[in-house]
Amino acid sequence: MSDKIMMSGNEAIARGVWEAGVHVAAAYPGTPSTEILENIGTLFKDDIYCEWSVNEKVAFEVAAGASIGGARAFCAFKHVGMNVATDPIFSMGYAGVNGGLVFVTADDPGCWSSQNEQDNRWYGPHTKIAMLEPSDSQECLDFVKAAYELSERFDTPVMIRVTTRVCHSKSLVQTGDRKDVDVIKYERNPSKFALLPATAIARHPVREKLLAEMEEYSYDCPFNRVEETEGAAIGVITSGISYQHAREAFGKKASYLKLGLTYPVCGKLVREFCEKYDTLYVIEENDPYLELQVKALGFTGIHGKDLVPACNELNAAVLRRAIFNEEPGESYHVEATAPARPPTMCAGCPHRGFFLSLSKVLDKVVPAGDIGCYGLGTQAPFNGFGFSLCMGAGFSTLVGLSQALKRQSDPRKALGMVGDSTFFHSGITSLIDIVSSESNVIACVLDNSITAMTGHQENPGTARNLMGQSSPVVDIIALVKACGIDEDHLRVVDPLDISAMDAALRDGIEANGPFVIVTKRPCVLIKEVARANGKRHAVIDPEKCIGCRMCMSAACPAIAFKDGRSMISEGSGCIGCGLCTQLCRFGAISIVEE
Repeated sequence: MSDKIMMSGNEAIARGVWEAGVHVAAAYPGTPSTEILENIGTLFKDDIYCEWSVNEKVAFEVAAGASIGGARAFCAFKHVGMNVATDPIFSMGYAGVNGGLVFVTADDPGCWSSQNEQDNRWYGPHTKIAMLEPSDSQECLDFVKAAYELSERFDTPVMIRVTTRVCHSKSLVQTGDRKDVDVIKYERNPSKFALLPATAIARHPVREKLLAEMEEYSYDCPFNRVEETEGAAIGVITSGISYQHAREAFGKKASYLKLGLTYPVCGKLVREFCEKYDTLYVIEENDPYLELQVKALGFTGIHGKDLVPACNELNAAVLRRAIFNEEPGESYHVEATAPARPPTMCAGCPHRGFFLSLSKVLDKVVPAGDIGCYGLGTQAPFNGFGFSLCMGAGFSTLVGLSQALKRQSDPRKALGMVGDSTFFHSGITSLIDIVSSESNVIACVLDNSITAMTGHQENPGTARNLMGQSSPVVDIIALVKACGIDEDHLRVVDPLDISAMDAALRDGIEANGPFVIVTKRPCVLIKEVARANGKRHAVIDPEKCIGCRMCMSAACPAIAFKDGRSMISEGSGCIGCGLCTQLCRFGAISIVEE
């Protein structure tokens, strides 16, 4: 039954996956893509097998296996996650599909929740697979459904590239019914899917031929359209969310070539459009992906990144300022402003105890960070680490870092950290490298029993899966031992027990060879944990508090300092974790339960 519903882009993609008759969906959570699989797991799990995979490579390979087996399959990850998945994506670019195979890469212009602004459109020509770019929620649904037809028609995986603004903005969507798609019977076909060198060299020209056919198809395909404005001397070429911004900025001053199929780009379509206009603009966020392709067709004098910023998100005001030198007009505003609040770990966060202890030994260690809530530990007052690169690098960089320190006679020890989900993602292989290289480092697994940073998604350590079913718990301690860490070089501690946390770090510093610390305490925002905490909270006796500020060293947002005394007010978020009671030398802080 079809209805019109307000949907975010991510919700519409999930709906499109269901309507397309998909059988298998896999992902690794990462903003801005996370809600796609969350919606599939919540709404469509009766029709679609879905899972949070341990990393993006595994997620894509789950989908690839389903496709080769004859089922329609889907995969999703954020832009940096695609870097993890590219090994099998390149291979499937040559091999092609059996059942339709579609995946989403969600880019993050503006770095709202990412370590870079990489533009994944370059992966289209790099992997030689089709790429679609929807510009609103309706197109998200429609393009996903059409992508499966495209995938099976041209024997190619299809990449749907969206951005944060498309993922999280809402618009009206016309929904439809689920298509009943049979699973194609699997038949052994090594000449297509067994990518040995002889197979790959034979598949390459097949892929080039199909790309040429797809470019011819794209000339009048439903994904691309020309919107002509009578009398306009300006032509604008654009795609994705940039189309919305361009329409708002240029209005009726221009005609538009809106490209939805952005790889392969149809040279004939672009050429015919460009020849009609005296002035041409290519409007796109971040890299000059389309601009370079237009210029390669021989058109000069095109305006693109000479005017339009390459950094951060675009909007209509940015375009008006860059192209027309217009300052934005009056807009609705209120005088009230939100108080400044730097990003900080939650009250009761187990990572706070870890960083508090770590801050005491920064003269003895050189810490490396990773991607997770604990990334906030790099800030004052903890100053917990000096660099972080990507998931799993909090362990693997220690091998090289320790060698660099050794060669400059620096006595400090390399120390790194990953969360439990990151350990499953890529920390295990990094730990194996630490052990096999016999690196004299400290590797810390900060286990808070959930994939917290992206919104509490399940992982192999959480006892249930995306579909709400119970699942075996993969034992991190057992894995650490299986990698070659013995009892003498392993400590398992509650990070909010300061004396135990201090002792574990001290033991790690004094040990020789690989040393692992596993901190185990669940995230305070897990529903079951929050319920268990109940009305438990800390109170400060103003008669005993002398204003020494020792409790403030925990940087807990529940504690304030006013009129020369520390205080914990009602509604502060305090959950009575007890960290502050261990810091107070005068017994001024106690835990109460109401």
